Amino acid sequence: MRRVVRAFWGPRPESVETLAGRWKRTLDGITGLLPAPASPGGAGAGTWRQAHGTGPETELPADEGALLGALRVARTAEDWSDLTGTALRLDRTGEAGWRTETSGLAGGSPEFLLQSFVVTLHAPDGADVPEAELLALLAREWEPDFGDVSDDDVLDALEDDAGYSVGDPVVGRVGYLSPARAALLPEDLKAAREELTGGGVLLRVAAAGASADVVAAYEQLRDAGALEPLPRPMDRPVL
Repeated sequence: MRRVVRAFWGPRPESVETLAGRWKRTLDGITGLLPAPASPGGAGAGTWRQAHGTGPETELPADEGALLGALRVARTAEDWSDLTGTALRLDRTGEAGWRTETSGLAGGSPEFLLQSFVVTLHAPDGADVPEAELLALLAREWEPDFGDVSDDDVLDALEDDAGYSVGDPVVGRVGYLSPARAALLPEDLKAAREELTGGGVLLRVAAAGASADVVAAYEQLRDAGALEPLPRPMDRPVL
């Protein structure tokens, strides 16, 4: 089953050294939460590999020095802009049926494009995936404005039944809201709440397959103002 764990925020200029530290802690956290990587033997088995715009993937050790080097190279690309942010994409094959893809766009100061970190997980059907823990990890390491755990069925239901548009603040089966958004949570929201360091809140909204419950929670949060988009042009990372 494919699922995505996502975090989004507004403009927040950061150095490559700061980004490398965030990336390193995030990859360490993912490694600690997911099954051990596959034994060496297949291409990319158990090893983080960097995806490039052209050409094959290359191995990239998950240490701060290697990540710093990759981020510096990204900033020398012909189309790089300090407004857009610095992009990096890594993936890793785990044990049978598991694959983890990560992509980040961070450190920039765009007025209209959200910064983001996304983990796409491919896991065997019925596998126990620590979705909430992964979203909490992204919340801790990237200090986002909002985040979610979703799959294709959830996103389709939100678009078809609730008018959700890509780029709007959203919650999925699990959601994260920054402190200002969390302050607007309706008291009767049917979701388990966990306050995280920094004042943000993790919401456990629904079980897998319960897309209708996610739609209902999304509409309730939107009506309460907790999913109001950042003002455009954006001038801050969080609401």
